[in-house]
Amino acid sequence: MKDGKLPQIFTNMHSKIERSLSEARSSFDHPGTKGSASEKVWLRLLQEYLPQRYVAESAHITDSNNHISDQIDVVIFDRQYSPFLFTFDDEYVVPAESVYAVFEAKQSINATEVEYAKNKIKSVRSLTRTSLPIPYAKGTYPAKPPEHIYGGLLVLGSDWSPALGTSLTSNLATTDKLEQLDIGCVAEHGNFIFDDDSGNYSIEQSSKAATAFLFRLIAMLQQRGTVPMIDVQAYSQWIED
Repeated sequence: MKDGKLPQIFTNMHSKIERSLSEARSSFDHPGTKGSASEKVWLRLLQEYLPQRYVAESAHITDSNNHISDQIDVVIFDRQYSPFLFTFDDEYVVPAESVYAVFEAKQSINATEVEYAKNKIKSVRSLTRTSLPIPYAKGTYPAKPPEHIYGGLLVLGSDWSPALGTSLTSNLATTDKLEQLDIGCVAEHGNFIFDDDSGNYSIEQSSKAATAFLFRLIAMLQQRGTVPMIDVQAYSQWIED
């Protein structure tokens, strides 16, 4: 049996990702345009490499109480078990029950962007999520409690020196679970991941951070399983005659 080409495949994969992110940063002068370009690069990455049961789009997230989140740069949500998806003027509006993870996508990480991401993620986790019992051949499974929605930040570089030092971890720290950043990628330097057991962040420095982030995220999504069974009737109350 001969050796395969996985190291080269992953090297090429990372080079493609990093090149796209760098081009997004250097090609646009306007901060808003630059941020939009970065968002699109991360979306393309996730759309290309995530398993097909997941969808990645920029979206608002709504709940059955008619509350809606801020616009979120990257939303990873279910399409296999979620019965509907709204579009309005080319904007996606996703039911809260279908969401697995949300990310802000920026050019560089700093205190302002971390705080901004915390607030955006909190606006999603604060929404109501319904869950119904699940019928099967021999009876009914109890309703699945809605699980923690993963939240994070995706950037190319860092305004701190060192990039992944105490400035990063001190700004990530929070006592509010609703605004916690669970995972993030600083493509030029590495990744950060919140460890539930220790209550601290682990830092993974890597020359192929974006590729490592992708594999870590897929593993986290696999552990999460399937979203709860949505109560569609709870949304139907807003249908006007």
